[in-house]
Amino acid sequence: MIKVGDKVKFLNDVGGGTVTGFVNKTTVNVEGTDNFVIPYPISQLVNISETERIVKNEIPKPEVEHIKQATQLTYGKDEWVKLAGKDSPDFYFCFVPNDAKNPLSGKIGLWLVNDSNFLVLYYYSHYKDEKFRLAKFGLVQPNSKSGLESIDQSDLTDLPDFVFRLFYFAEEEKKLHPEVVKKFKINPTKFYKEKSFQPNTFFNKNAMLLHITPNLQSVELDKLTDEDLQKIIHSKEVVSEPKIQERTRPVDIVEVDLHIQELIDNTAGLSNKEMLCIQLEKVESEMRSAIKTNVKRIVFIHGLGQGVLKQEVVKLLRSKFPKYYFQDASFKEYGYGATMVILKRG
Repeated sequence: MIKVGDKVKFLNDVGGGTVTGFVNKTTVNVEGTDNFVIPYPISQLVNISETERIVKNEIPKPEVEHIKQATQLTYGKDEWVKLAGKDSPDFYFCFVPNDAKNPLSGKIGLWLVNDSNFLVLYYYSHYKDEKFRLAKFGLVQPNSKSGLESIDQSDLTDLPDFVFRLFYFAEEEKKLHPEVVKKFKINPTKFYKEKSFQPNTFFNKNAMLLHITPNLQSVELDKLTDEDLQKIIHSKEVVSEPKIQERTRPVDIVEVDLHIQELIDNTAGLSNKEMLCIQLEKVESEMRSAIKTNVKRIVFIHGLGQGVLKQEVVKLLRSKFPKYYFQDASFKEYGYGATMVILKRG
């Protein structure tokens, strides 16, 4: 059985590489030594990694790869990779597409990166329907990364929240470190934008990096005594000059352009239904933001076309925001191609 990360050789051709993802049930992407990824039939591959495991009678190890060269120290049976200046916890949740310019053309790998000198014990879960479901757990070596799972375009319509519980520790510690808990809710529109994936030091491809580690300054602040806090507050009062608080006026009107090219960078491979979902998600998120910030009116520019988007916007407003009145926006300014929602009178 071939898995992501396995080393393979081509059965009828010269060469081979590493499996980076699945195209479908019969084809995988193979990355060669030249970093060029090609799709290849599974039936025409020889799994070197599986052969080595059978010969050595070993249990398959989790996908772990050192992200930087370093002096290796032994820690029991495992390798301990230590780097100077990495003695603070620094962990990342990463999305790595096979093709960052067109992320949804193939699989997107999900990774946990440990950019520190600590060992990390992790529990990785999905949160959906008010339930946590364990997806993977394991141990990540210092200054290493571990593959978690992969997703593709079909998964984006129903993404769960991604939840991490991390316990980090080092050799001969004098104190226990607090558990790190982090939940990520990912907006699917991020995957349609090329700029979401940036060059980085952890992968030889552009990736989306999300920081797991909490604000250590706030963690340390929690450890201060009440007396310490009073001293800090008093010193701030002495040094700081009083500031005049200004009332922020609510914004009168906000315009939101729903044309798909204004929302995402690349529509290649998207169906009309998928583009419509992105547009309606934008309507809902902008409505909630406008209500929260006391905006008086919001205009959704949807254009004319066949009127499908306008009809769906109206349905969404009636079902999720029934208390707010809406109407066609000014014909002089928008023609027949916009809908205005009245959030606040006056």
